[in-house]
Amino acid sequence: MIRGIRGATTVTENTEKEITSSTKNLVEMMIQSNNVKPEDVSHIFFSATTDLNASFPAKAVREINGWTYVPVMCMQEIDVPNSLNLCIRIMMAINTDKNQEEIEHVFQNEAVKLRPDLTKE
Repeated sequence: MIRGIRGATTVTENTEKEITSSTKNLVEMMIQSNNVKPEDVSHIFFSATTDLNASFPAKAVREINGWTYVPVMCMQEIDVPNSLNLCIRIMMAINTDKNQEEIEHVFQNEAVKLRPDLTKE
């Protein structure tokens, strides 16, 4: 079965360093929380709000050992009025035997506001 793992974070400024380090931290937490191996990943989509353009968030995956061949793609998030700024969202599609309710979605920083029902303390 292919299941999606949601993740999101925010950064404090539009810099390559901030985008890369925050995204890498988020991806590593998604991997750890769900015991994901790179060979189990179908693909990862990254979106960023319109105020983030200093770097591609997907570049962070290339810094993770063993994740070189995982297909990644970046896109721009819809610019909805009053939505969360400086936000990076991730949809990681994995092959797994887990039930949907067993998937641990990860929301960090201000992005915990996006899905408080899925945020674990």
